[in-house]
Amino acid sequence: MNIEYLKIIVYAISTLLFVFGLKMLGKTHLARRGNMLSSLGMLLAILVTLIGNGFDYKWIAGGMIVGTLAGVLVARLIVMTRMPEMVALLNGFGGISSLLLGWAVYVETPALDTFTAATVFLSVLIGGITFTGSLMAWGKLGEFISGKPFLFSGQMFINGIFLGVPLVAGLLFVLHPDSGTLYFYIIIVAALLLGITSVLPIGGADMPVVISLMNSYSGLAAAAAGFAVNNILLIVAGSLVGASGIILTNIMCKSMNRTLINVLFSGFGAAPGGGEGEGEIEGTVKPINADDAYLILESASSVVIVPGYGLAVAQAQHAVRELGDVLEENGAEVRYAIHPVAGRMPGHMNVLLAEASVPYDQLYEMDAINPVMESVDVAIVIGANDVVNPAARENESSPIYGMPIINVDKAKTVFVLKRSMAAGFAGIQNSLFYKENTRMLFGDAKESVQNLVGAFKD
Repeated sequence: MNIEYLKIIVYAISTLLFVFGLKMLGKTHLARRGNMLSSLGMLLAILVTLIGNGFDYKWIAGGMIVGTLAGVLVARLIVMTRMPEMVALLNGFGGISSLLLGWAVYVETPALDTFTAATVFLSVLIGGITFTGSLMAWGKLGEFISGKPFLFSGQMFINGIFLGVPLVAGLLFVLHPDSGTLYFYIIIVAALLLGITSVLPIGGADMPVVISLMNSYSGLAAAAAGFAVNNILLIVAGSLVGASGIILTNIMCKSMNRTLINVLFSGFGAAPGGGEGEGEIEGTVKPINADDAYLILESASSVVIVPGYGLAVAQAQHAVRELGDVLEENGAEVRYAIHPVAGRMPGHMNVLLAEASVPYDQLYEMDAINPVMESVDVAIVIGANDVVNPAARENESSPIYGMPIINVDKAKTVFVLKRSMAAGFAGIQNSLFYKENTRMLFGDAKESVQNLVGAFKD
């Protein structure tokens, strides 16, 4: 069989594996299988590309071995609390790969035509922004740099310059690729700087949106690189990642009732006074201990558990699953309410609960759980903060006003498991803690949940 026909057939199979794998990633119980299918598709694509282009197998094999070992180590050693940072880094790696590939095409091609020069420019520009932007997101998520928005006078003007310069240089490079070396390096430097300055003003609470956006950027950069090297599968794979990332970004923005422009340029969480806007919150905090909480839960017929980033920090997902089991054995209906932006990356809570084998049919999205929240006997909030803050409905001066939240305050009783009264990642006080029907169960979330389980078993 002609090698070109073989490549087309294998690329078509790989494309189907990518599509089916991506579809499966949308369901927690199918995600692992989808990931394996997509990985198999990529392996087939690499192998047939090697056969068809006569590359030096030693370098490629060495890279595959090193990459596989690194992937296995990362999968085994990275704890769930560090998963958002890892995803941000992986997005960045995708960006720098596209930048380097575009750079290699520029260096290796004696005379670029206009179309190839344009695709090289786009892969370098988007790849550079993705790389440094993802590094900034990684730093904010890991709190290596402040998660607060970094705002300064003239910021929009400076970002406009950093965007305008590479666009002008890119135009000149595309028109004169043979004499465009200076323009090319200007594009690289400006793209890397733009990635930094575009993420600096974004607050930590918006990092889930940034991660999904950078994921989309990495796909678009890969698609551009695919055109540059004339590889159909890279174009398809990049387009799939780019499109899915844009869709996810749009979902995340709608979940916060904000536009993408607002996320990128508003400095969320930077309001004076820590975000709450008008003085102290009225009400009294009412602590409770595990024994008293057990008495209330023991008589509950419906319980909704709302996980947040604190659940990941405490590594309490397995204990929460055990609590759900004992509540069901006691006759209660148990549901888990998942806010789209809970945690620090898209799907963070779904991954945590899936790791603990929580039944998929017990997971409810925000729009599905809110209409029945008034009939819920007990809502247990574990580590969530901004996504359950009633200020989003009640306080027009709050930075999160208008953001859709899980209405746990409408449940008959609310337990909030939290170490202290500290504000969430957005730096905004939570009026839920002061509601009449709220009880604060202070302490480590995992230990508190284990105490509740122990009370049932005793």
